[in-house]
Amino acid sequence: MPDDHRTPSSWYTAISGCVRCGRDSTAFSMLRGMRERGVPLSGFALASLVTACERWEEGRACGAAIHALTQKAGLMVNVYIGTALLHLYGSQKHVLDAQRLFWEMPERNVVSWTALMVALSSNGHLEEALGYYRRMRRERIACNANAFATVVSLCGSLEDEVAGLQVFSHVIVSGLQRQVSVANSLISMLGNLGRVHDAEKLFYRMEERDTVSWNALVSMYSHEGLCSKSFRVFSDMRRGGLLRHDATTLCSLISVCASSDYVSYGSGVHSLCLRTGLHSYIPVVNALVNMYSSAGKLADAEFLFWNMSRRDLISWNTMISSYVQNGNNMDALKTLGQLLHTNEGPDRMTFSSALGACSSPGALMDGRMVHAMTLQLSLHHNLLVGNSLITMYGKCNSIEDAERIFQLMPNHDVVSCNILIGSYAVLEDGTKAMQVFFWMRRGEVKLNYITIVNILGSFTSSNDLRNYGLPLHAYTIHAGFLSDDYVSNSLITMYAKCGDLESSNNVFQRIINRSVVSWNAMIAANVQHGHGEESLKLFMDMRHDGNGLDHICLAECMSSSASLASLEEGMQLHGLGLKCGLGNDSHVVNAAMDMYGKCGKMDEMLKMLPDPAIRPQQCWNTLISGYARYGYFKEAEETFKHMISVGRTPDYVTFVTLLSACSHAGLVDKGIDYYNSMSSVFGVSPGIKHCVCIVDILGRLGRFAEAEKFIEDMPVLPNDLIWRSLLSSSRTHKNLDIGRKAAKRLLELDPFDDSAYVLLSNLYATSARWSDVDRVRSHMKTINLNKIPACSWLKQKKEVSTFGIGDHSHKHADKIYMKLDEILLKLREVGYVADTSSALHDTDEEQKEQNLWNHSEKLALAYGLITVPEGCTVRIFKNLRVCADCHLVFKLVSMVFDREIVLRDPYRFHHFKGGSCSCSDFW
Repeated sequence: MPDDHRTPSSWYTAISGCVRCGRDSTAFSMLRGMRERGVPLSGFALASLVTACERWEEGRACGAAIHALTQKAGLMVNVYIGTALLHLYGSQKHVLDAQRLFWEMPERNVVSWTALMVALSSNGHLEEALGYYRRMRRERIACNANAFATVVSLCGSLEDEVAGLQVFSHVIVSGLQRQVSVANSLISMLGNLGRVHDAEKLFYRMEERDTVSWNALVSMYSHEGLCSKSFRVFSDMRRGGLLRHDATTLCSLISVCASSDYVSYGSGVHSLCLRTGLHSYIPVVNALVNMYSSAGKLADAEFLFWNMSRRDLISWNTMISSYVQNGNNMDALKTLGQLLHTNEGPDRMTFSSALGACSSPGALMDGRMVHAMTLQLSLHHNLLVGNSLITMYGKCNSIEDAERIFQLMPNHDVVSCNILIGSYAVLEDGTKAMQVFFWMRRGEVKLNYITIVNILGSFTSSNDLRNYGLPLHAYTIHAGFLSDDYVSNSLITMYAKCGDLESSNNVFQRIINRSVVSWNAMIAANVQHGHGEESLKLFMDMRHDGNGLDHICLAECMSSSASLASLEEGMQLHGLGLKCGLGNDSHVVNAAMDMYGKCGKMDEMLKMLPDPAIRPQQCWNTLISGYARYGYFKEAEETFKHMISVGRTPDYVTFVTLLSACSHAGLVDKGIDYYNSMSSVFGVSPGIKHCVCIVDILGRLGRFAEAEKFIEDMPVLPNDLIWRSLLSSSRTHKNLDIGRKAAKRLLELDPFDDSAYVLLSNLYATSARWSDVDRVRSHMKTINLNKIPACSWLKQKKEVSTFGIGDHSHKHADKIYMKLDEILLKLREVGYVADTSSALHDTDEEQKEQNLWNHSEKLALAYGLITVPEGCTVRIFKNLRVCADCHLVFKLVSMVFDREIVLRDPYRFHHFKGGSCSCSDFW
């Protein structure tokens, strides 16, 4: 068309047409042509060009130029171009520019308000967007269908039920609920709020439905995990034949199949994707990758991902997350490395998953490298990335780095605080956990139930209970958190850990509707306090109350059986677990192994061992611990090396068990070598339990100077276990100076520690300082402390026979003492002489020998020899450490009477056979 025949409308129409066809460069060339020919600018044409800018990476700069041109031409009064600019700034993530433009617009209509709300909500400013809706209502601007659809979706994203229902009522008053787009948004919102019944009612009352309507219902059922309902709706949708499913439909169906229970359904949907040609659609493949990995089919997920012809950032993020979920952390980091060599730039979700791959002490250096990448890409200030960094450093036991990240974060939310408190809880640092709590209360971060649960988990001592636990319990009542089951259960556990089982029981009794978790918490509390019989009684009460059996409860009850050395009950519980389908659960397997090991049935324990290739870490640790308890250091070390050879990384517990084995075997150099290798070779930071093992092994060998030096240099503060171990060793080696120092430190930590007084009294007794013994015992009476009496027992069928020192209460007491006399005569024939070093009373030698001969384990041994059939092992259990004389007697009896005897005390098993003991006389 010749220039002189072109009207301004022709120019405007041509520019708009070029934009619609995607010929953006031609449209901008025509704009220059208009200006050169003096054709007046039009808001309609400029609005079309702004729309084109949304498709370019550098579109904001171009849009800003058009914005300036519009102002210069005086066209800002045109609401269409203003609205187009709002959409542009929102799509380019320039929210402040969008807000500034909105308030500069001389005229604003419902479209402008909607555009601003979209710009804010799409950039994460959901509350602020809802605030603009409220302001729009105050200014009496009537909403259209598009505006309502936007606001309803906003309320669904916020999961704000009050605001959502208010907007719902506004929609009803306006009569726009009949609009399909509005009704679809309402269904999605009600689904997000968990109001499934209301969403169903609205859907089935709709006069007109489109594919989006059906997708909204399928998506809601998928979100709620209602697999069968999702597929039923999908079937109804296809049956009508009027509407065809799309990629969104299939993505929702795939998502609901993301578990091992429904993966076969997901495979069927995968086949449908192949038949309909949607298998190459990137969001569908991403959903399939996530589904297969969540269902444990990582190989299928990998195959799909690496064979994609095109991938977006969500594809990469999904695969990295899949590797992390399945424990393939190195593959996750390798995939991150490959992503960095593509045109897709990593985002906050990428680094959140990648940092999850570094969340173990051995991966700290990898975590620092990923942290450096976030700094390079300026993503470290992002809230999600910041929270992931705190989590990573906390799980790597690098609490100083976690604290530094927290302090440098520009913004915090309740998740940030909960993660840091959780890290302190792992370290049992109640003081620092409470500091974060006080900081939260002073600031604007609102606490939630997880905050309270994490803080309660950090308290472990009577001091913690007095200073923090009781006031925090009062706060939970005042703040209304006590009605939350998780908080109540955490209070039960907290009181038990801090030594107040009575208060644990009080909290438990006040819970009206007790869940399985509540019963488990109370059972675990009794197990922790050594009340095995009470925990088994609670288990029976729980079953009578109609509660189902879960793996945690079963594991705790088997721990009760282990603590009681009650093999019969333990075997019954194990059988019940097998009957209920829990036999392959890793917690149950590990608890059963531990139970058999502690009940002296190493053969049964070894039968249960899973194949090394799939053996969980806990099972390796339990096996090493079992060998350590029996004094089989060689087997314990070989198990440790085998674990390393199959690619398992030892953890905190592994080294506790291994160092314990070294301690029981008296291998101090081996123990110190393994201790030194923990952090340098395996990346495991030494903790207090590892240090106790080293102090114990040095003390047992009388190397007190080295033990004191180690305590001074160790990376954690010494606790009661350290000083108690040193005090016990000083008694063995009659070192008064060290013993007094250790007792002083022990009593500084807890002036009412009965073990400190008993060990100190025994130390004085072994050194024949009887006046000091009397002074200590007199002080114990003054403060109402009593020594725990020695007790031994053995079980045959359903009868438990218990013995105290010099006990005559047993119904077969006469036979028992006759057997004791027989044993003494036969042992003297082979040269037995009483070891009176264990006698702790100021009496003559004859009386000391008599007292020793009446020890509870000797009475149990005599009864065992009478009642346990020939060829069967005599199994005896004692609540205190076996004395030297009894140990000697048990060795000689195993030889003279040709009997196998297993004696278990609180520290280890002694397996006597043919005149020798598995501990090699070192215990």
